[in-house]
Amino acid sequence: MKILDRYILTSFLNTFATVFVILFFIFILQGIWLFIADLTGKDLDSFLIVKFLLFYSPKVVPLVLPLSVLLASIMTFGNFAENYEFAAMKSSGISLKRAMKSLTVFILILSLTAFFFANNVIPQAEFKFVNLRKTIIQQKPSMAIAEGQFSTVGSYTIKVEKKYGENKNLLQDVTIHKISNLGVGTTEVIKSKRGELISNENSNFLQLVLYDGNFYQDVTPKNFEERNKVPFAKSSFEKYIINFDLAPLQKSDLPEDQITNTNTMLNVNELKYTLDSLETNKKKDIISFSENLHQRFSVINSDVYNKPKVKDTLITDVTSILENYQKVQLLEIAKSNVANTKYSIEGSQFEFASKTKNINNHWLALYDKFVIAYACVLMFFIGAPIGAIIRKGGLGLPIVFAMVIFIVYHFINVFGKKVAQEDGITPFLGAWMSSLLLTPFALLLTYRATNDIGLMLNFDWITAPFQKWFATKEEKVKNQIVDLNSVTITPDEDWEKLNGLSDESLVQTVKNAKQFDYPETFRIKALKVLETRGITQQDLAKSGDLRNEEYEKLTSLYNQFKSQNQITFICYFLSMILGGTRVPILIIFGIVILIVFYIFLYKIHQTLENMSRISGKPINISIWITFLVGFPFFIFLYFYNRNQVKEFISQYRK
Repeated sequence: MKILDRYILTSFLNTFATVFVILFFIFILQGIWLFIADLTGKDLDSFLIVKFLLFYSPKVVPLVLPLSVLLASIMTFGNFAENYEFAAMKSSGISLKRAMKSLTVFILILSLTAFFFANNVIPQAEFKFVNLRKTIIQQKPSMAIAEGQFSTVGSYTIKVEKKYGENKNLLQDVTIHKISNLGVGTTEVIKSKRGELISNENSNFLQLVLYDGNFYQDVTPKNFEERNKVPFAKSSFEKYIINFDLAPLQKSDLPEDQITNTNTMLNVNELKYTLDSLETNKKKDIISFSENLHQRFSVINSDVYNKPKVKDTLITDVTSILENYQKVQLLEIAKSNVANTKYSIEGSQFEFASKTKNINNHWLALYDKFVIAYACVLMFFIGAPIGAIIRKGGLGLPIVFAMVIFIVYHFINVFGKKVAQEDGITPFLGAWMSSLLLTPFALLLTYRATNDIGLMLNFDWITAPFQKWFATKEEKVKNQIVDLNSVTITPDEDWEKLNGLSDESLVQTVKNAKQFDYPETFRIKALKVLETRGITQQDLAKSGDLRNEEYEKLTSLYNQFKSQNQITFICYFLSMILGGTRVPILIIFGIVILIVFYIFLYKIHQTLENMSRISGKPINISIWITFLVGFPFFIFLYFYNRNQVKEFISQYRK
């Protein structure tokens, strides 16, 4: 390995290791908040908590690893560019593509490692994590119920004033709420003075024994007026036992050496095997359901229709041979059959939708193992070019870029998976949506960075068609030279006034006529006076005094700004309206409109920069602040930009 490659790789690894450790602990802290109810107030020792977090930590790697690669790439290449190290490399004939060579090899190795980690380590850690939660509850049953607060266990909500005993399994002043299956809104309340939690390591049930208490149950009278009295039934007991099933809580009751049938606990081969079984069972269920419907309606076999029929014995209308009461009975039976079939179909649709969602989740889990490997490569080819272009290292601007890009990536990823789970799109497209959308962006950045083009993008091909609809109608001067021979000048007050001016004043009148709001006829008379004094339009054009090109460009930019501001205003309100919809097509349409909104927001800032250079008045808001506050606070930004443009024009006139 050459010295340069070793230096670039060492610089990247130092930054990557630091960023990965920091982000890893940040995400672990977020995991602690997710499981704070399982860890606090449960009398757990420190070793058990460390073990709990150790099994949880591999789950955060798919989030931390791509973000670390992205941020480390921006920071490393930003430092190289900021310290003119890239300039030194280029002066020695080393291109950016060559400088990225050693890191590209490392990122490819890292992506393969990420795949094997996602395929082998994460499933095992997930299995151990789920079983550890179950083991904790079995060994420490008091963990299921916190002291002094309501805890949900199964369909019960339990509150205990005090826990005591060696294992904290003895309870004092127990209050239990449960939604009863007897009727909608009916509740059951159990209060007892003492209680005891009993569990067995070989059992999947947690037993709660209550002593010396009362049982309350709401009663819903048939008479509506009696309901205002809120009647209830009360009974007392000396001993009452409630069994809690821990399987729905922990999803694991198999031996340690056997993988639980959960998509996050399976590797690629096990997922393929499971998917084959799930899809086969679904097809069998569909065939079985269709055959049951076929038999329920007693559909005649098609072979019967092929047999010759005797015309004299054929009955075209069955109801013609029935009495009226028999017809009514027949219609009632048919109506009942149709209603039952409808309920059966609706129930089966829900069941098949649940099975489809389960299959889609398994496909998503399968694709995720490959997505994390590709995400490392993708984030490198986004971060490295951005760092080389912005030429900023450290923890300032690189963090802003990294967080914006990663939030967009994560949002698209979550959106695609949610739609894929509901079978709105294929699981492949749902899992790879964010990668497919950001890959062209990575290729574009890499191309621009390796060719020293810069980050400024041209969106005229997108914005030009929209601006034509909102373009301000204005007179366009096709030729700056006016044919004065075709113009008849009659002596008047303006003519006499212009004849009294000096040559310099006349030149300024011609040049700044638009700036001073002089009519075109007044400017033509000034040109005529100058021509009589031997100063032609060609002479003025050579000296740059025929027209004030800067001011005309400023007014042209002002007209562009007005149309851009109007379009952005419309896109903002359309995005706000479509933001609350749940229809997938409208959601995608809203995202497209939001992208157009930010493109025009970028164009507005470019227009303001051009006007700022002409007028000499600086812009008070940077492009990054505009992007961050542009969408939620665009109303304020809309009027602020309008006032700023007016200040540019007034500043130039001064």
